[in-house]
Amino acid sequence: MRQISLKTERKTQLLDITEEVQSALAAANGASAALVYVPHTTAGVTINEHADPAVARDFAKAMEKMVGDGWGWEHIEEGEENAPSHIRAALMSPQVLVPISGGRLALGTWQGIFFCEFDGPRERKVYVSLLS
Repeated sequence: MRQISLKTERKTQLLDITEEVQSALAAANGASAALVYVPHTTAGVTINEHADPAVARDFAKAMEKMVGDGWGWEHIEEGEENAPSHIRAALMSPQVLVPISGGRLALGTWQGIFFCEFDGPRERKVYVSLLS
């Protein structure tokens, strides 16, 4: 397993981590897939278009609109008012599985892997495990 360390800058932010995941494949040695896993309850990972950075910004805005901060949340702890962040993360996934072909991620032409922050700014981790 390899670890990718990230530092987010905003409460809601999508970071393109495709190259970091590809770098983690340096010793793929016949691996057939990469499992990309986020060990956080207020963050996730997804695959989407990464050719235009506006897609990630639109995605972040959409998540904030779909799960608004102003609802009558019950999970409210002083300093950790992050109930919507848990719901936003649950709408994502904590992992994606990507095939490997010739030592490269077998993503589509426009696809990239995004870390999805919903409770930033924070220091975060992403784990990459190679599967054979």
